Amino acid sequence: MTERITAERFHAADGVADWRVLGEGACAWFRTGSFAAGVRLVGAIADLPGLADHQPDVDLRPDGVAVRLVTLTADHYGLTGQDLALAREISAVARELGVPADPAAVQSVQVSVDALALPGVTPFWRALLGYGHRAGSPEDLVDPHGRGPAFWFQQMDAPRPQRNRMHVDVWVPYDVAEARIAAALAAGGRLVDDGHAPSWWVLADPEGNEACVGTVGWLDPAGEA
Repeated sequence: MTERITAERFHAADGVADWRVLGEGACAWFRTGSFAAGVRLVGAIADLPGLADHQPDVDLRPDGVAVRLVTLTADHYGLTGQDLALAREISAVARELGVPADPAAVQSVQVSVDALALPGVTPFWRALLGYGHRAGSPEDLVDPHGRGPAFWFQQMDAPRPQRNRMHVDVWVPYDVAEARIAAALAAGGRLVDDGHAPSWWVLADPEGNEACVGTVGWLDPAGEA
């Protein structure tokens, strides 16, 4: 495994403007416009050298291709220099095929569960979902096939009888978070907590059900981490 890198370092690197780091790795959405064009892009990605040791997660759809890059080992779930290099190569082949990227279109969803006794709760969800523990993070459960949303278990010190104990985390690109929050507020939501912005905000729907909007590797308008 090459050296581990932060989301901030990834975003600050050259050649990765197509990509945004979310909670599940570096992600890109390439707008192919047709299934056939998507097949060509996936084929070009498959022909890149060195994929035998490190493959991207690729999702082919009728109008585009989603690609995710993350390094998974026994003790690490995150980005490395290998992911950075592969992101540049994938963007290069997309440009050669005339396929544009839409960084604002990527997102990932995580379900968060508050629990007083994590060791007693997580085995149930692991068995029910068919998930496994995320490397280096026993409070996280992830789909071994990379399809379903991650589940994160948050330690509680005391019961919260008047608040929901399960909520959705929506990870979005750092440069679209404020627009997404504004849309949610305009649709009837309310802001519960912005004390950790721009990393995450807590929102609630009109009946008080909470959700969080999170970002990773935020850059200021000058492009600095």
